[in-house]
Amino acid sequence: MALGRPKAPLVLTTSEQQTLASWAHRARTAPQVARRARIVLACAQGFDNQTVAKKVRVSPQMVGRWRARFVAARLDGLVDEPRPGAPRSVSDDQVEAVVIRTLETTPRGATHWST
Repeated sequence: MALGRPKAPLVLTTSEQQTLASWAHRARTAPQVARRARIVLACAQGFDNQTVAKKVRVSPQMVGRWRARFVAARLDGLVDEPRPGAPRSVSDDQVEAVVIRTLETTPRGATHWST
């Protein structure tokens, strides 16, 4: 007889499984997102939170949190939410203008931009 609260069933679609596998093993994925993807993949194999926690080397509470968030919001639940704080002071247009200027021009009296 299983102890503890019953776990929500976690069944992945083929596309979700492919996306999670890509996130878990791709070098450019943020480490937090890769860890969450590995947690969900292990949960989908039918392991309990304790076993997944040992396998991924995280706490059982973390496994429970990400299992629940995935069941509630699927893949969107695994990415970081916007954080509170001051709004950006530099717009995307300003960033683009600086990048274009540094790539297409050289400063007066120099051969290249240094910073």
